[in-house]
Amino acid sequence: MNEKLDIITIGESLIELSTSENLTTAKSLDKYYGGDSLTTAISALRLGSKVGFISRIGMDCFKDYLLESWQEEGLDISHVKPVQGINGLYIVSAGENCGIKEFSFYRKKTAATKLSIEDISTDYIQNSSLVYATGVTQSLSISAREAVKEAFKTAKENNVLTAYDPNYTSLIWSEDEAKEAFEEVVELLDIIFLNVKYDSKVIIDSDSIDNTIKYLWDKGISTVIIKTSVEKGYYVGYRGKIEFIKYINETVVDDTGAGDTFNGGVLHGITSGMTPFKAAALGAVAAGIQVNKFGAIKSTPNKEEVYKIFKGQDD
Repeated sequence: MNEKLDIITIGESLIELSTSENLTTAKSLDKYYGGDSLTTAISALRLGSKVGFISRIGMDCFKDYLLESWQEEGLDISHVKPVQGINGLYIVSAGENCGIKEFSFYRKKTAATKLSIEDISTDYIQNSSLVYATGVTQSLSISAREAVKEAFKTAKENNVLTAYDPNYTSLIWSEDEAKEAFEEVVELLDIIFLNVKYDSKVIIDSDSIDNTIKYLWDKGISTVIIKTSVEKGYYVGYRGKIEFIKYINETVVDDTGAGDTFNGGVLHGITSGMTPFKAAALGAVAAGIQVNKFGAIKSTPNKEEVYKIFKGQDD
């Protein structure tokens, strides 16, 4: 692909099976696809960004479905490499008590775990404005961690912005592993997203918004965005200023991928020339719409839906 990309994300794809019922009584499941970096990619793409995806997918019965779906979306998949192996899968459903989500995933020894430095092309990264990856991608394997670091290093050497979300969960690795992976890339970052409960408390050892932002500024990260469910919004720290952006929707049907959808909206805004504060307001709208339905990418809104509300905020 010769056309310049706005954003490149690096990560895994998984098959998503979802239902608004509980699994005991559900007669069928809706098939889609997901993955945290991929959700961010599609979120930005549906808002109008030109987006590329670096990954490896398994040559199983889902391969053609995935590739054809991404091509229909307009996602650049020139650096998605099919390899022998399987694709990961997760299931999201309502629990026994309505509104309580059940989430199960199966992602060990998948094709995406084979991501490596070999997948990082200098030419591809040079032809973009921003590169994004997550701690989830780093957790796939040692070689995937090396790939993320190499991508960020290459981006910095070529004046391409870098963005990162630790996206920590104890379901995939330990606190020590997450901290170590973060330390590998922190000096290469321009933008970081954190959840105050799961990321800053575990990785930064602080649940103070101000202290976390100032600590990361001192590390050289110019844009720090912290998500907080307690205060129902996002703190944005940029150029010595901190602003708070509220959730636009406090009613949640399913929050799977909501944070990733928000990230995609922010990255779209920043690469489109918005300030991080304005971009966060855009991301808040995208996430606010997305949580109204079950599923991650399946529920990610398009440009018309988001901008109708976003522009109305200025009226």
